[in-house]
Amino acid sequence: MSGSVVLLHLAGAVALMLFATRMVKTGVERAYGDVLRLKLRGTMKNPLLAVLAGTALAIALQSSTAVTLLVGSFAGAGIVSGMAGQLAVRGAEIGSALVVKLLTFDLSLIVPICLITGTIMFMATERRDWRQIGRILIGVALLLLSLEMIGQASEPLRESELLPVIIDYFKGDPVTAYLLAALATWLFQSSIAAVLLMTTLAGRGFIPPELGIVLILGVNLGSSIIAPLLTRNAEPAVRVVPVGNLLMRGLGSLVMLALFLSFKPPVTFLGSTGPNQIVNAHILFNVIILLAGLPLAGLVYNVSRKIVALGAKNAPADAFQVTELSALNEAALNVPSQALGNATREVVRVCETVEIMLKRVIDLYEQADEDKIRALAALDDRVDQKHAAIKLYLAKVTKNSLTEDEALRCQELIGACVKLEQVGDIIVRNMLPLVRKKMERGLEFTPEGWRELTAFHASVLANARLAFNVLVSSDAETARQIVEEKDRLRDREKQTSQAHFLRLRDGSPNSIETSTIHLDTIRDLKQINSLLASIAYPVLEKRGLLSDSRLRAS
Repeated sequence: MSGSVVLLHLAGAVALMLFATRMVKTGVERAYGDVLRLKLRGTMKNPLLAVLAGTALAIALQSSTAVTLLVGSFAGAGIVSGMAGQLAVRGAEIGSALVVKLLTFDLSLIVPICLITGTIMFMATERRDWRQIGRILIGVALLLLSLEMIGQASEPLRESELLPVIIDYFKGDPVTAYLLAALATWLFQSSIAAVLLMTTLAGRGFIPPELGIVLILGVNLGSSIIAPLLTRNAEPAVRVVPVGNLLMRGLGSLVMLALFLSFKPPVTFLGSTGPNQIVNAHILFNVIILLAGLPLAGLVYNVSRKIVALGAKNAPADAFQVTELSALNEAALNVPSQALGNATREVVRVCETVEIMLKRVIDLYEQADEDKIRALAALDDRVDQKHAAIKLYLAKVTKNSLTEDEALRCQELIGACVKLEQVGDIIVRNMLPLVRKKMERGLEFTPEGWRELTAFHASVLANARLAFNVLVSSDAETARQIVEEKDRLRDREKQTSQAHFLRLRDGSPNSIETSTIHLDTIRDLKQINSLLASIAYPVLEKRGLLSDSRLRAS
């Protein structure tokens, strides 16, 4: 087999590995993302729990970078402290390393089981949670299959005369090998994928353990760079945690590289085989960084803040200031198709604002102050202004001769805009007074009640995102799913109310004090869900999938 064919097969196997890793991560985020975020947020006040939560979340999401970005956003919103965020990220790095360790075992029997089970779950049901679990299982199977493909594709390299020369060069120039591993990890956007590739090649005898450890340190440098680059244009408060991770993990890898090259310790204590030595070195490095990070958390946090503040100070005054331009171009009014496209773009912006309001309001129930309340209310003013502008623009469009489809689309956009404005009003006029009441009286939900509220809110937020997608795509399958979720949410409301009344009957003091707030919030969220679900009705009506107010049978 020629060298180009070998490289083609190897590149294809690596591409499958990257795709499978992304597939698992996407499935977990879609199925459990909001729940995992709530769990993480609820445990960040305790340093030990912050580490454990970060570890668990990285295992679930198959990505320490995703956890770093998530924790950074929490820190930017003031939900968690920067130091707690640093510790959660330390735990996430260990979780990511443990995933690699798990995947190095012989799991070949799991591949067909996951493929069969995942395919059945994905194709045999329309339930979103089951389909996402099916996606996760298929992703795991493809990930394991890709590792086997990498091994098979690299087998002909054993006979290569050039490969030993390349390996000898990198053994003599470890700094270049270190930087090359960092670059590869940054390109992969995944330390898990990079380490798995190296362990697979080490298992075939291509990478000696000493060089493998140098490459692992480079992987950790490359992984620590990803999040700071992705958040480089974010608010300063959001960037503190990623920068702190770069300081600890990135600089830590440099220090460890210098120590390893200076003392050249034996690597046999890390395991009996090359792959075990490489994976265990990866885990050991992140454990060392965690242990060092515990006493240094405060110092790293303060230095990170100063670095971020210095960068913001030196940035051009208008570097992050973008003037929002209206999509409602008056010059396009005489071309209805273009005008309706412009109106759609503007309605999507309203959707984005409403989504931000819906995400932030639940945070205010947990940690509120007047500044945050006023900021959220200001977003509703923006929604009202855009709502009025869109209605006026569409009214001008209707002065033209429209086709039947264009007239229907115009009505869809007006209807969606009205519903979005109503959602904003519910958040500001109904839910924010409840936030103030809870804040002023110093009330606290019971742990069970708070879990019910956040889980209900997470479902509404997920349905809102689907509704916004339908507004743009007009996808009938997604529209059907939204209406089905509306029915399921109605059943969940009944269950939540029953559980709440049971706590009242048992005389829980917190339940009695927060009863009105709890029930009114559930009612408001249900009303919001109903309004957003109705955005899907025109799509279903076009395809004859609605019978009065109910879905027709499939």
